[in-house]
Amino acid sequence: MLKSLFNWKVLLNVVVAVGVFVGLVWLTFRWLEYHTNHGQEIPVPNVVNKSVHDAVKILDDTGLEYEVDSANYDPKYRPFQVLQIYPAPGSRVKDGRTVRLKVNPRTWAQIAVPDVINKYSGLAFQRLDQVGLKIGDTIYEPSIQKDALLRILYKGNAVNPGARLPRFSVIDVVVGSGPMRNISIPNVVGLSVKEARAVITKSMFEVGLVEHEDGGKDESDIIYYQDPAPGDVRDQGMQIDLWASKRTPAELRAKVEQLNSIYRMKVDTSLPPVRYEEVHNEPVYEAPVVPPPAPKRETPKVEAPKTETPKPQSTTPKPSSSGTEKAKTSTNNSANAGSAAKPAASTTTQQPVQKPKAKKVVVE
Repeated sequence: MLKSLFNWKVLLNVVVAVGVFVGLVWLTFRWLEYHTNHGQEIPVPNVVNKSVHDAVKILDDTGLEYEVDSANYDPKYRPFQVLQIYPAPGSRVKDGRTVRLKVNPRTWAQIAVPDVINKYSGLAFQRLDQVGLKIGDTIYEPSIQKDALLRILYKGNAVNPGARLPRFSVIDVVVGSGPMRNISIPNVVGLSVKEARAVITKSMFEVGLVEHEDGGKDESDIIYYQDPAPGDVRDQGMQIDLWASKRTPAELRAKVEQLNSIYRMKVDTSLPPVRYEEVHNEPVYEAPVVPPPAPKRETPKVEAPKTETPKPQSTTPKPSSSGTEKAKTSTNNSANAGSAAKPAASTTTQQPVQKPKAKKVVVE
C-alpha cells in the first residue's frame, strides 16, 4: 500500500494537480486585479457646500459616478447646495465608484391644496395650516354664505382644490361677509332665461320659479315678467321668480296685466289712515257681600212695682206735695216708657215684650 503511494506516477499526478490549482488561483486574482483596478484608488473630492452643478463636474473629471438625493428643504442653505457626500471627503475609492450627494432642494416639497371651498372659515383655516399652507390676507366679499371660504388665491390667481403648491406657501383667502341689505332688484325683462340667471347671480340674488308659457325649459325664452318688480329693494339672497315665453313682452300685455293684478296690488292712499287705539280693560274686582250680623236678642228686665208706705196724715195739708208727687209719677212713667221703647228699636223682626204697667199710688 505504501509502495503504491510513493510510486512516481502517483506523485507526478499530485504535483500536476497542485500546479493546476495554484495556476487557477493566480489567474483568478490577476483577473480580479485587472477588473477591479486593484491598487488604483482615488480620493473622494470635497464638494460639500458647492452647488450641485459644480460638484457633478468635479466628480466627472475624477472618474467617479454619482447619485443625487434631495433632502428636506432647509432655508438656511442655498438652493441646490451640496449638504453631504458619501463616502466622506478624502476617502479612497476605486475608479468608477458611485458616490451619493445630498443636495438642498430649490424650495419646499409640493403639497395638494385641500378642498375647503364653501366650508366654514374656522375649519378651513385649520385644515390649510395642517397641510403647511400659510394664510396671508383675508378678503371679505358680500355673499349669502356668511363666514364661508369662497376662494383661495396664490399670487393673485384663484387656486382650485387639488392643485399642488410648495409647502409653506403664503395664500390669500376670500371669505363671505354675509348678504347686503336694501339692494335694488335688477331688471331682467327682455333678456333670455340664460342671461337673466347670470345677471341675478351676479347681483347676489337667487333664481326662484321659472315658468315657461309653453311648459318647456328652453333657456332662450324671453323674460316678460318678474317678481319682485325691477327697482324694488330687497336683501341679497332673496329669490326672483321669472315668467318666460318665446313671444316678446309687447305681445303679452294682457298676460302682464293679469300678473300685475296678482303681484302688483295697488294700495289706495287717498283714504285717511286708520288709527288704532289700544284699550286697556282692567278687571273690576267687587267686594264680597257680607250678610249683616244677626241682631242680638235682649231680654227686657221686669221691674217690680214700687210700693210706697203711706205716711201718717199730717194735720196741715200741703197742697204742693200732691203736685210734686204727680211730677215724680210722671217722671217714672216716662222713664219706664223710654226703657220699653229701646228693645223695640233694636229688634226688627221680634215684637217687644210688653212690660207690666206700674201701679199708680196716689197719696192723699
